[in-house]
Parts: sequence; C-alpha cells; structure tokens
Amino acid sequence: MKPWWLDERVHAGAEHLDERYVAGYDLKAGFDPAEDLDVLQRHGLGPDSIVVDLGAGTGAFTVAVAGLCRHVVAVDVSPAMTAALRGRVDELGLDNVTVADGGFLSYEHQDEPADVIFTRNALHQLPDFWKAIALDRMASILRPGGILRLRDLVFDFAPAEAEVRIEAWMPGAVTDPSIGWTVDELAEHVRGEFSTYSWLLDAMLDKTGFDIVDRTFRRSTYGAYTCKRRST
Repeated sequence: MKPWWLDERVHAGAEHLDERYVAGYDLKAGFDPAEDLDVLQRHGLGPDSIVVDLGAGTGAFTVAVAGLCRHVVAVDVSPAMTAALRGRVDELGLDNVTVADGGFLSYEHQDEPADVIFTRNALHQLPDFWKAIALDRMASILRPGGILRLRDLVFDFAPAEAEVRIEAWMPGAVTDPSIGWTVDELAEHVRGEFSTYSWLLDAMLDKTGFDIVDRTFRRSTYGAYTCKRRST
C-alpha cells in the first residue's frame, strides 16, 4: 500500500469489526432488499448478470440477489463481516457467490466487467476525496451501461439548513440499539463519519463517469441513487 493511501479498516468503525456486534447486525439494520432488486431488474439485472456487492456486510443483499443472477462477488473490509457472510453462503449452498476481503479502495476485480454494483450505507465511511476515488474505481469495474445502485446517508439540503434538518432527523431514532440506531448513534455519525451533501455526491458521480438515472431521499438524509456508467 502506498504510504498516503487510506487504510479503510481504520475508517470502518470499530463496531463493524466486533464479532458480537456483527452477530446482531441483521436485526439492527432491518434491511429488506426487495425494493433494490425491483429497481435493478427494471434496469437489466437478469440470469446472466455479474453483480458486485461492495460493503456487503453480513450479506442480506448478496443472498437475495444470488438467485437472480449468474455470479455475485460480495466484498467487505471487516473480517468479522466476511466470516459471517462466508458461513451464511456455505449454509445456504450458494455456489455462485464469491466472498472477498477488501473495500472500495482495495478490492481488485478479477472477473469480467460487472453489470451491477450495489452498495449500501458504506461509502459514508470515506472522506470526500476518497469517495471520488472509490466511485472512479467502481466505474472501472462496471461495463459501459452498467448500473450502480447506491444507498447511503446523504444530506439533501443546503449547509444553512443543517441545524434544522439534523434536529428534525433525530426523533426518528430508536431507543433500543438492537433494533436500530439511537439518538446517540446518529449524533456520533454526524460528528465522526463522512456523510456528504447530495450536491457534492451528484458532482462526484458525474466526474467519475456516471449519469444519475434516478435519485430519491427519505427525510432528506437517506439517499437512494440509480446510476448508469457512461460509455465514454
């Protein structure tokens, strides 16, 4: 690794490296991939597709998409996450899933170009300088016309609105940390992680070769992007 290159594991969050936290992650995240699968199928996901799941975590999306495509590469920087995911893949007998230890900045794609990249709630762990590099690397993995489905905490408001919007976001927190994120956890995210503004992310996507096909936001903080890699 170059001496100036970012060590993603340092930015992954200590909890994501903790086996006990990982064991309860699916319940805490409460993630249903049905909407994303529907979007991706409308944009060409099918039996011949190659899919890369970046920041795959414990594999909720990986497992769900495996039955709809030819091959899935599930990538995560946390050894605890990939260990749990490998166990899940083995238990389900999914022979079209490869689990890879790596991240946005370290995963080296060895397969033919991907048709789909999916990533959820992981890109915010990188500062903006590195987000752009990560997006550029994603574009290099995708075939021309391939689809990036990106979900993350993205702030869809102007800086002058930040105090009002963040204060309005906090009441959506839960009190039980086993089934979601508490006020303290949301506050720590704002202070210590790297969620960016939508207008900055939009520019990064454009600069790295993506056209935004669709973007939606929930509570001005949870963004869902569908993007297509440009041919040139």
